[in-house]
Amino acid sequence: MTNVVIIGGGVGGLTAAHELAERNYSVTVLEANRRFGGKARSMPAEGVGTLQGEHGFRFFPAFYRHTIETMDRIPSGEGTVTDALTETSETLIAAIDGDNRYARTSKPESLEDWLQQVQPAFAEDLPSRDIRFLLERLLYILTSCDKRRDEQLDTQSWWEFIDAENRSQEFRERLAYATQALVALRPQVGSARTVGTIYLQLLFGQLDPSRPAERILAGPTNEVWINPWVSYLRSLGVELRTESPVNRLSTDGNRITAAILDDGTELSADEFVLAVPVEVAPSLIPDSLESQFSALSGIRNLDTAWMNGIQFYLREDIHLSAGHQVYADAPWALTSISQRQFWDRYDFEENAPAEIDGVLSVIASDWDTPGILHNKPARHCTRQEIVEEIWEQLKRHLDTDETVLRDELLVDWFLDPAIVETEQGVKNTSPLLINTVDSLRYRPPADTPVANLTIAADFVRTNSDLASMESANEAGRRAANAIMSRHGGSPASIYQLKEPALFAPFKQQDRLRYRLGLPHPLAVTQSLRETRAKLGLTSG
Repeated sequence: MTNVVIIGGGVGGLTAAHELAERNYSVTVLEANRRFGGKARSMPAEGVGTLQGEHGFRFFPAFYRHTIETMDRIPSGEGTVTDALTETSETLIAAIDGDNRYARTSKPESLEDWLQQVQPAFAEDLPSRDIRFLLERLLYILTSCDKRRDEQLDTQSWWEFIDAENRSQEFRERLAYATQALVALRPQVGSARTVGTIYLQLLFGQLDPSRPAERILAGPTNEVWINPWVSYLRSLGVELRTESPVNRLSTDGNRITAAILDDGTELSADEFVLAVPVEVAPSLIPDSLESQFSALSGIRNLDTAWMNGIQFYLREDIHLSAGHQVYADAPWALTSISQRQFWDRYDFEENAPAEIDGVLSVIASDWDTPGILHNKPARHCTRQEIVEEIWEQLKRHLDTDETVLRDELLVDWFLDPAIVETEQGVKNTSPLLINTVDSLRYRPPADTPVANLTIAADFVRTNSDLASMESANEAGRRAANAIMSRHGGSPASIYQLKEPALFAPFKQQDRLRYRLGLPHPLAVTQSLRETRAKLGLTSG
């Protein structure tokens, strides 16, 4: 039996363990924390009964195929973990100035529904010229061949690609900055390849009546997903160890020979899977191997940003929308969800103290812009100031026509413990990989040049192409497949992102154009500034 040691028990590591264990591999998973799940895990929150807090709420858009397929293979009760997924029906887009509006996320059932689904993506109050321009930009991506996307669009920022400097203020605010609330990725540094591709996937999910546009969990993550997963893996014979941080990997110059734990324990194996975050990986890869292989040394060039959550425990269960909330004018790029309405697989009364009736889970994605209460970026605040600032930004958005959030509603809060207080403010021990301009070349494949080392983490090159549960799951499958290619076993399924087949001929045509060094047919609209300059005109 082939022995595999997996370092890291997040979604990537557990996925690799799942695929290998179902094919009779001997698997040991080493997790540094007290709980499995990585960034997806939920954690006990002190002082609020047995309620749990999270790094951030879970979100399953329609293009998540790897994650959903894995969940459908995890027994839970009389069904599977997928039974704990519940569909949202609307998103509240809240603004400090102007009317709050609702965008549908449920399946479109009529032409009118379809039109309403498209409008939020294009922001219904944008100037028509901006909407036409955005459609051109999206068509540019859809009709570009893979090589143009990888080698050209990845070297250009989303901000530049959508010509944000020359568009309306509404365009910049609604579309250019929307990426930050979604993936903590500033449009000026985010790759046009990644942002554009994911933007299109979200749009296709809105328009596809055959699958839910977005789903969330019907309870805390560990309760309805991670714990059943861990139980299932143990039933397959996987050895799962918590509080087992790995200090380093030893090597004979060609292969990994052992994983050395902090307590000095050495674990040898036939294969090793590195399933740790991007900021941790370089410290574990032996210097001799990193210096030999650019696929490993490039990891140090990948960037991270902060995207962390807080849970507010409330005396009343406030109903904001049957889905997410997006705070359009929040300087800290806030999104939230009022969770209890969806937790039909979790006994809230049993776990919550009598004075708590609701949970508002919020994610902050901009930690560099000054707030409106303390006038400081989040990273320069204390933990208490962060809580006060987020609460104030929520109130300013929600209390436009009537008071929604009253201070007396707040019983307690749980701020992600990865946000650690320092003398200068806070540091983040769990940042998020971001797909910056020209970073694709630094992202390694799951199967590394080292003979018995694979990587199962969200910074691996994947079709999903975004730091997410979906990318981590796909990376875990790819790592397992690499191991099975050496030792035997039917490979795990790897899914392509779905795009309408009608664009395939245009991609094929562009493949020839790109090979000949010709620009994309829509390149002429890429920048109004460039066009004006060529015509000798000034902007405005």
